[in-house]
Amino acid sequence: MSASRARTGLVDSMTAAAIAHRFYVAGASKLEIAEEFGVSRFKVARILSAAQESGLVRVEFDLPFPVDVELSERLRTAYGIRRALVLSRAHSKGDRPELRRRIGALAADLLSEVAVAGDVIGLSWARSVNAMAEAVHTLPRCPIVQLCGVQAGMDMRDRSVETVGRVAAVGGGASYPIYGPLVLPDRRTTEILRDQPGIAETFEQFDQLTKAVVSIGAWQENESTVYDALSPSERESIRERGATAEIAARLFDADGNPLSTGLAHHVLAIPHEQLRAVPEVIAIGYTTPKAHAIDAVLRSGIVNTLITDAEVADVLHDLVTQRPVGGST
Repeated sequence: MSASRARTGLVDSMTAAAIAHRFYVAGASKLEIAEEFGVSRFKVARILSAAQESGLVRVEFDLPFPVDVELSERLRTAYGIRRALVLSRAHSKGDRPELRRRIGALAADLLSEVAVAGDVIGLSWARSVNAMAEAVHTLPRCPIVQLCGVQAGMDMRDRSVETVGRVAAVGGGASYPIYGPLVLPDRRTTEILRDQPGIAETFEQFDQLTKAVVSIGAWQENESTVYDALSPSERESIRERGATAEIAARLFDADGNPLSTGLAHHVLAIPHEQLRAVPEVIAIGYTTPKAHAIDAVLRSGIVNTLITDAEVADVLHDLVTQRPVGGST
């Protein structure tokens, strides 16, 4: 029992409990309660606030989804984004494949709910996006557009071409794949492939996108498909320019600024300007090795919604507390 609870008398405690019951359980308005108890509505508000502060009233959430409401709201407000969905601490435990499955299932629930007929939905390649694709069971009829090429050496089931096809099949919409590598040897090869009819048709859809689901990669080994596709010297050269994060083969520094490294001319991927123009971008970023990259992408202003785990949410809270979004660096 708190000290404030101990100092409160029986009558006052019962009055506060009755007012709280009328407000939270019976659904009465503060004005109705004020008239009933013969006090002002401002006093009702003070009693309700004090009841929560003292522990007399505890507000609990029992969502039908494994989401930590407090952590989610803390991130949403700190970064100024539309939504943050943080897996509960219990569901954030386990090995990486299991965490990926849970993150993907949460992303599938969200996409199924927010997608509407007439949307044009873009998907970038990532194992977490693939996990989402396997968990999506309901979707309106929407075109599904691949945002970047295929990483060489991946199992066919994990490739973005197959992911786009699976999601399109759920709603019966058209599928726009990119049958080409993610990273190409030179600018000329990239331009030739972009002009190929099938790939050109997909690139034409980028201006029509209304929603996109992307994965956040960190500029380090095994944390970014683009990083893994480059030579050691190329990786280091890009790192020296300040690369911290990657989404859909587009690079960002620690402040969320887009990086121009020349890589843009060697990848089959949505251009930065077109990705930024998408009205709703849902980003999946999980596990603590990616925390600084997630922070960078959230600072870019491209992402509207973040889906992550509780451990990452804790790190992000510390990062944004030390360096608030929009504050001085």
